[in-house]
Amino acid sequence: MSTQQLGKSEDQLQELSLALDQGVSSPVKRMLNSLPAADAAHLIESSPPKARSLLWQLLDKEQEAEVLQELSDDVRQYYLDQMNADELAAITTGFDADDLVDLLQQLPDAITQQVLSSMDAQDRARVEHILSYPEDTAGGLMNTDTITIRPSNTLDVVFRYLRRHDELPAMTDSLLVVNRQDAFIGVLPINKLLTTNPSITVREVMNTDIEAINAMTPASQVAQLFERQDLVSAPVVDDDGKLLGRITIDDVVDVIREEADHSLMSMAGLEDDADTFAPAMKTAKRRAVWLGINLVTAFVASAFIGMFQDTIDKVVALAVLMPIVASMGGIAGSQTLTLVIRAMALGQIGKSNTFWLLNRECIVGLVNGLIWALVVSGVAFVWFNDGIISTVIAAAMIINLVVAVMAGAALPIILKTLKIDPALAGSVILTTVTDVVGYISFLGLATLFLT
Repeated sequence: MSTQQLGKSEDQLQELSLALDQGVSSPVKRMLNSLPAADAAHLIESSPPKARSLLWQLLDKEQEAEVLQELSDDVRQYYLDQMNADELAAITTGFDADDLVDLLQQLPDAITQQVLSSMDAQDRARVEHILSYPEDTAGGLMNTDTITIRPSNTLDVVFRYLRRHDELPAMTDSLLVVNRQDAFIGVLPINKLLTTNPSITVREVMNTDIEAINAMTPASQVAQLFERQDLVSAPVVDDDGKLLGRITIDDVVDVIREEADHSLMSMAGLEDDADTFAPAMKTAKRRAVWLGINLVTAFVASAFIGMFQDTIDKVVALAVLMPIVASMGGIAGSQTLTLVIRAMALGQIGKSNTFWLLNRECIVGLVNGLIWALVVSGVAFVWFNDGIISTVIAAAMIINLVVAVMAGAALPIILKTLKIDPALAGSVILTTVTDVVGYISFLGLATLFLT
């Protein structure tokens, strides 16, 4: 979308929001149904709960299906919960199989079965086939709506075959070539079909370098493959190489966006699809768990501080300087943690380079520790005119920064090995580690040299 189109879309949304605020339903209805489905969904997601209900009622029936597909999972679930099986069956008529599967996975099994039973046999078989694969795999992402051709056909035959279709499946950049057993053997790009002599056979011009994606390939790996090879679509096969369907770039973009949301939201202990305008009590309930976990880790850090209460009582300056060490360690560790989690999401970390990364982070922590130890010790000396305190905080700073970056690099790898989400648990554990090490190193050294 161009900058001009984006500006026009934003103006439409602003005009619609103003009409909604004024309570003028007729212009709202007209403007809402003139918007593209994605813009209408954006407006709904950007509105408080009461306004959402009104907006949905103002949508034309033929618009509801397209808007429903564009909504985030959390907001979509709000509307799905208010529909019965008959309404769901009616609104999902015409959905692509992969989009319908995404919706059905949010419904109770009983409702899902009712919706499936209302479909014709062919469509139901397609949807059930996709449902048989986990949603975070290539099989769960694929669409079974494909056009296949044989390698022995001439391009003229292929042309005549395509003209028998009312339209081609969306994102069709290539036709899939299969043998008589439906095993995938290559693709025929549309540009080759249009620019090559019609008497030539498919076998002579098809591309056999394209590797099909196994149906059980994780969605994150599928996204990486599309990104590296600039794909628009890709075939999906089973373990025997039989063609099952294809994945298109629009579904991969959704995967990339969801992974980005997951990394960002998990670090704050929030759900990927957390609704910005969810009711207060619902939001408070979701956040309470995370706050409770952080409270426990805070008590752990406080317990270690309590071990040095006598030292703190004797030297008040320690209480003033103590947070600096823990804070610097927390920031240094978070930088490394974020970098490593991102690298893991991009598939850049493996057994061959893990040791190099840990070694690099150790050097980085040591260098930054030395630099900032000199700065902090100088400030502490000027502030309190005490050489021992300035030396102690310098040593503690070096220790905590080295430990922090090592923990930030190692924690995601360890958590992933234990099948724990690094984005969700990493920041909590890291904060505890940097706080505890910071307090123990600073207060422990102070106890040794000042008491």
